[in-house]
Amino acid sequence: MQLRSPRSVRRRARAFVAGLSVVTFAALGVAAASGPTAAVGDAGSQHHGRSSDWPTWSLNTSGTRYNANERTITPRNVDQLELKWAYTFGNVPYSRVGSQPAVADGVLYVGGPDGKFVALDARSGKTRWSYDAAAVTGPLPDGSPNGIRDGAAVAGNKVYFGDSTGRVFALYRETGEVAWISRASTQPNSVMTSSPLVVGNRLFVGVSTLEAGYVRDQNYPCCKHRGQVLALDTRTGKVIWNYYTLRPAEPVGTWPSGATKFAPSGGSVWSSPVADLRTRTIFVGTGQNTTGMEGDINSVIALSMDTGKVRWKNRMTFPDTYTTACEDDDPGEYCPGKGTYALDADFGASANVIEVRGRTLVTIGQKNGMFYAFDARSGRVVWKTEVAPGPLGGVGVQWGSVFDGRYLYGATWYDHPAKLFKLDATNGRIVWQTPHPADGCETGGAAPHPDICTAIFTPAPSGTPGLIYEGSGDGKFRVFSSRTGEILYTYDAVRDFQGVNGVPGRGSALSGNGGAVIANGMVYVMAGYYPFYPTDKGVVMLAFGLKDRK
Repeated sequence: MQLRSPRSVRRRARAFVAGLSVVTFAALGVAAASGPTAAVGDAGSQHHGRSSDWPTWSLNTSGTRYNANERTITPRNVDQLELKWAYTFGNVPYSRVGSQPAVADGVLYVGGPDGKFVALDARSGKTRWSYDAAAVTGPLPDGSPNGIRDGAAVAGNKVYFGDSTGRVFALYRETGEVAWISRASTQPNSVMTSSPLVVGNRLFVGVSTLEAGYVRDQNYPCCKHRGQVLALDTRTGKVIWNYYTLRPAEPVGTWPSGATKFAPSGGSVWSSPVADLRTRTIFVGTGQNTTGMEGDINSVIALSMDTGKVRWKNRMTFPDTYTTACEDDDPGEYCPGKGTYALDADFGASANVIEVRGRTLVTIGQKNGMFYAFDARSGRVVWKTEVAPGPLGGVGVQWGSVFDGRYLYGATWYDHPAKLFKLDATNGRIVWQTPHPADGCETGGAAPHPDICTAIFTPAPSGTPGLIYEGSGDGKFRVFSSRTGEILYTYDAVRDFQGVNGVPGRGSALSGNGGAVIANGMVYVMAGYYPFYPTDKGVVMLAFGLKDRK
């Protein structure tokens, strides 16, 4: 997965224009596969009593992103949503605000691009406490303008998150005091776009990098970073096991500039892991090579939760060696596979672990427009569906999908047009597809910026009974009927806001990494991703609730 500049985003768009709570359906035999219910307060729990908390990125261990306990907002009243408050983050130009909030016991936890991590009252937005990770890590790394990009996980008396230096933080929920800080990845240029998954006394997280973008500086000795998955002890932060997607990089020659060339590199783990608790297995997707042509790239991997050993892995698109240089008109040796195997067709999305007719499946979308179901025990493909034309990356699923117990919901990116879609989980059949509104870039705050706006579905969708929530690069937040795909609600976020924290802000595109969080009658979305609409203000998180409901 490459995180593109506004210029490359527009080029990519032009190129494509041219060219769960356990919900059981006995009759179909389809259910979320989560195993035993974890204890209340565990970030992996499927049920928090009758509350509709959203304590971790995927909501639960099996990755459903579907809050079955949320009954306040319905298809009949969703058009009555209104903005209740906005929270403004520090202004960090060209940051990709993607720290999806976690909500538990009336408190919302979220990180910002300036390295601040805050606990807010989930109903009013009032700050309870604030922690400055940058005070520990120092200035942000060159070329990485995000302090905190991943989402938080709440478990027990702690809240966990990663940052753009390869560290994982554990803070006490009540006070924001540090429980521990772990330098989980010691590789230079490590970043955490993956959000932690907590099961019992273990925290699982992936490691990615922005190194593939550094090759635009032709004097940079590209590239050494390799993807990781780690297990940490939640009590101490100690690394229990560490899985690398590639062998260590070695010098393999020089670039035309004379800089040393290293290979293999890449295989980042961009997304949050999911788990099958019955077999104690976690599942992750991986990115493409940045140099070389080997390793666990463009793969779905099953790892033992206890040892980190591979149970199976399935590499779906190979070879695929890609950096941002491949978006240049004539990259030469900096993208030797352009037009052949430089595809950027990785798995940046989190998976879902589900049961279909007594069989446990791992379902996941790929950036080349394919959506797969794998047998969770063997890794064999059970079904696959093309939801967008391939083979290049950037058309398909970016960050994740929803499983409501019977159907899967996902969204395509630079497909033309981008689409929200619904699949039958038993066989991958497309039930409906809703195209991105054709006038998205011609209306609202994006309209004055036709050279910037892109009509793309970037965030991971989220779901509650009868509803699917999704945002766009046109700055619009939309809610769809899960039954028909009809748009039931639209809110334009590209406008000025007065933050509840007293700081003026301005919304931008709806954020990738995460998506909408729906908890206890409120909806929270981040509006601060690319394409970057002009502003000198900080970007915002928006909180919605029903009219006349306090």
